Amino acid sequence: QVQLLESGGGLVQAGGSLRLSCAASGRTFGNYVMAWFRQAPGQERDFVAAITTTGGTLKYADSVKGRFTISRENAKKTVYLQMNSLKPEDTAVYYCAARPGIVVPITPNYNYWGQGTQVTVSS
Repeated sequence: QVQLLESGGGLVQAGGSLRLSCAASGRTFGNYVMAWFRQAPGQERDFVAAITTTGGTLKYADSVKGRFTISRENAKKTVYLQMNSLKPEDTAVYYCAARPGIVVPITPNYNYWGQGTQVTVSS
């Protein structure tokens, strides 16, 4: 069982930056693929980024490539999402997700989810 807790959301002007963190409980964080998804009001939950267990493979949605960076620190059981050059269309609730193994889905096919953190980008 893994519990995930996101932090770092907030209100930022367009062009600004935020760093989201997701702290995990449990002893086997290093065995989990970690991902970030986001969901805007009235829309589906969309893939943002994912990282494999050792950080060797990263995946990004086209809409965030070159602006967002996912990383992890297994010793701290934490995954991060550095978000730069933020746009109003990045406004959403951002969710951290985890699944064991090596498969890296870009669909919401993850076993564990955090409660989400709100990111609002003003124009």
